[in-house]
Amino acid sequence: MKLYPLKFSPLFKYRIWGGEKLKTELLKEYTEENIGESWEISDVPGDETEVTQGNLQGKTLKDLISEYKGDFVGEKVYKEFGNDFPLLIKFIDAKTPLSIQVHPSNEIAKERHNSFGKNEMWYVMQADENSELIVGFDQEVSQEDYKKHLENNTILDVMHHENVKSGDTFYIPTGRVHAIGAGVLLAEIQQTSDVTYRIYDYDRVDAKTGEKRDLHNDLAIDVLDYKVHDNYRTSYEIGKNETNTLVNSPYFKTNIIEVDGELNRDYSTLDSFVIYICVEGTLELHCNNSNDTIKTGETILLPAAIDSVTLKSDGAKCIEVFM
Repeated sequence: MKLYPLKFSPLFKYRIWGGEKLKTELLKEYTEENIGESWEISDVPGDETEVTQGNLQGKTLKDLISEYKGDFVGEKVYKEFGNDFPLLIKFIDAKTPLSIQVHPSNEIAKERHNSFGKNEMWYVMQADENSELIVGFDQEVSQEDYKKHLENNTILDVMHHENVKSGDTFYIPTGRVHAIGAGVLLAEIQQTSDVTYRIYDYDRVDAKTGEKRDLHNDLAIDVLDYKVHDNYRTSYEIGKNETNTLVNSPYFKTNIIEVDGELNRDYSTLDSFVIYICVEGTLELHCNNSNDTIKTGETILLPAAIDSVTLKSDGAKCIEVFM
């Protein structure tokens, strides 16, 4: 069976901090309250998304990799990851702040949890006035200083707070302390992992459980990068109808593309699947005998066997993701 561009059914996740923007801004359809995350493309065990259209409807990523191998993910990707899909794509809506947290490296995550690490990036799609992200430390702290700040509930005082607007982009390597602040809606690209070490959670109680959420400071203490960095925001240029680099990491690569008219993308030398995340407007994709459309808040996956695609729009922005 010939491969074609694939859409997946999202999985909606209750979060103590979730709001309504996935519904009001991205037009997601669900009935539950406090939905904070929409998992768009996922191979996390127990949370596998399924194809929604065409002859492969109902198939999971593992089904597709098992059947098509390198034709689906790329020969190099298949050789490295086997039947595991390496990326997880989400939209996140923070009505109230997320916990202050950190993710372990590949090595530590493998040893402790038999999981990938969790390097990730954020692209802000909408942000209320004065909303912020917390990324890294703002002043040098030793491990002992850090412990004292935790005990005194002053940990936020040494974090780097950054006011954000639509289009702002941040790469969050493992070890970097971070949190999404209230009023931020963003797209997240990350390694396939659900391992998070919670450091501080504002002493709040989860209405669903009636209890505070667990903290993981014993696990986080030797994972954290305590250094202060000059800049935490990812700077980039954007020109119409051309690819503009966002993040170029060992774990994934992303470009931002603004399409106004028509743009041809040649993937004949790329040994990887490609994911498009529409972050603004409506985008048409034409390849082989397939014609698809994605709008703001939708994603689509092009298997590695697809060599080229023509993008059309009268004004859309998308993030292009590949390995």
